[in-house]
Amino acid sequence: MTEPQQILIVEDEPLIAMMLEDFLEVLEKRPAGTADTVAGALARLDEGGVDAAILDVNLRGGEISTPVAEALAARGIPFVFATGGGEESVDDRFRDRPRLTKPFTMDGVAKALESL
Repeated sequence: MTEPQQILIVEDEPLIAMMLEDFLEVLEKRPAGTADTVAGALARLDEGGVDAAILDVNLRGGEISTPVAEALAARGIPFVFATGGGEESVDDRFRDRPRLTKPFTMDGVAKALESL
């Protein structure tokens, strides 16, 4: 499999989302869009052109990104979870997926994407 190039960012904090976009550009990847809700992420995913995703586990309003993870898994699109929490914050079905621990670093993002 070729390395993912178009990366969907699911993150509810605008500054963190912008930082991830900047990191992706430096890593010669392209943001495939940014969503801050499950509905927004699913809508963007339906548009196509997503090779991989970075999913914040906990989104605004108590929303969790598990439905996005389910949709990505069903489509065979790789993803990493971004979280400041421990393993218990990730749904049991997806605990084998790569994790990007907050606070993010360029090296951490690069390694997480390479693991896909």
